Amino acid sequence: MIEVKTQGELTAMRAAGVVVANALAAVREAVKPGVSTQELDEIAEQVIRDAGAIPSFKGYNGFPASICASVNDQIVHGIPSANQVLAEADLISVDCGAILDGWHGDSAVTLAVGTVPEADVKLSEATRAAMLAGIEAVRPGARLTDISHAIELSVHASEKAHGTTYGIVREYGGHGIGTKMHMEPFLPNYGKPGKGPRLKVGMAIAIEPMLTRGTEDTVELEDGWTVVTGDGSRAAHWEHSVAVTEDGPWVLTAPEGE
Repeated sequence: MIEVKTQGELTAMRAAGVVVANALAAVREAVKPGVSTQELDEIAEQVIRDAGAIPSFKGYNGFPASICASVNDQIVHGIPSANQVLAEADLISVDCGAILDGWHGDSAVTLAVGTVPEADVKLSEATRAAMLAGIEAVRPGARLTDISHAIELSVHASEKAHGTTYGIVREYGGHGIGTKMHMEPFLPNYGKPGKGPRLKVGMAIAIEPMLTRGTEDTVELEDGWTVVTGDGSRAAHWEHSVAVTEDGPWVLTAPEGE
């Protein structure tokens, strides 16, 4: 069963989403050479707790931190550490979640540390564009894989525009969200349209494409969490939690005013 929320419940999810957006904004301001990923984690957790919310990642299946901080070839689920200090030209993806009044928000951004290679800038741009294309496909009556297909088409359009190829990570993707962080359905970031359940007003889905500059193959490290590219190429990850409404998509984790 896919959880369907009332308008009031979606409004409560929006409040949780704003907390996440504010935490990511604080992290964005702090990202620079010499800052550790543990420091970024502490910043995000403070913003979340100051808002009366709870970090949804911390303790989730034993995860030890409030954000996932994935640097360079790390795709997702990177564990923040005092020993991982950001350097000029690093690329970091930060995934953050919060629970407010029982409702979850989940969002991710990819950030440049100082000046990064143009190829990394384009990788992040392509990933964000794919997320936005997926969001635009969210409408009542559409099929779940219409979102997947829109994401894939956007990636191919970016490949053509950038004169390169990107790996679309397949083992990980989007998911339903609401009273839990990870719920049905699983949302692949590729595929043919017209398949899967129909989207209904009140559903909420976290849309999160992950692209690499090389292979789509992934490797999970011995820590049991950190996922890296199989060929050492750099990766990017963007995510928003999005509600299905009669008027189209409602981006629950967008910053206030956007």
